[in-house]
Amino acid sequence: MKDEHADRFTELRPLLFTIAYEILGSATESDDVLQDSYLRWAEVDLAGVRDVKAYLARLVTHQALNTLRASSRRREEYVGPWLPEPLLLTEQDPSSDVVLAESVSMAMLVVLETLSPDERAVFVLREVFGFGYDEIAAAIGKTETAARQVAHRARGHVQARRPRYTPLDPAESARITTEFLTAAAGGDLTTVLSMLAPDVAWTADSGGKATAARRPILGADKVARTVIGLLRQGAQMPDARVDMGVCNSAPAVLLYRADRLEGVFTVEIVDGLITNFYAMRNPDKLAAVAAAREITRGADV
Repeated sequence: MKDEHADRFTELRPLLFTIAYEILGSATESDDVLQDSYLRWAEVDLAGVRDVKAYLARLVTHQALNTLRASSRRREEYVGPWLPEPLLLTEQDPSSDVVLAESVSMAMLVVLETLSPDERAVFVLREVFGFGYDEIAAAIGKTETAARQVAHRARGHVQARRPRYTPLDPAESARITTEFLTAAAGGDLTTVLSMLAPDVAWTADSGGKATAARRPILGADKVARTVIGLLRQGAQMPDARVDMGVCNSAPAVLLYRADRLEGVFTVEIVDGLITNFYAMRNPDKLAAVAAAREITRGADV
């Protein structure tokens, strides 16, 4: 019987991880939620479970909400901007699922941070995963009518704050990012400026544990000079190297020093111009980037 519990949970794990991550914005906390959820699942009598996917999604959502509420105070006291943990993806191309790609983008996760815990969970379950209001109500412990009201409120908040999302071919994203880095590394300010949106923003998360700007840097000129300066500093470090990757369905630059990951810089591109840089420097959050994750909105169960 325990093997059957394990098999069903394993089949659904990518989906359950994706749900937890979109509610929490933390791969580390999502792993903890899944571990705790599995321990609870292992004690469940399968004979009484009609829909395994709905049951486990409800269980994981409940545990994620508990975690989110408990961590909200810590986030309020956080030093500097708080960004989601970067999510290093497997070889799959998430851009083929536009809804999934947008839902795990840094821009969307930052918007979701402005919602209440219930609003965030309801929005994710409804808008991303398509769960029914009866299932959502059970997951958050509210009536179906209340769940609909929360969904309406959350949808309005997200639409008011959400940047326009335009899917971009991964190869094109990588090309733009590589050209930008080449120009910045060479100190070519004119070319760098031409590749930035006028209102581009640089947001860095260090948690006070690494060197990083404590406030977002706004505007093409300031951001261009910041990036050029950082790359110039990096070039003077003999043990530094830069790799390219995909984090949160977007191009990412991974900075290493002596094989230790020092930073992950995710790039957001709209209409061929870079609109946002999300710089993760907090070593606690960088630990989650050690393993690539599989994400999905579906499950063949």
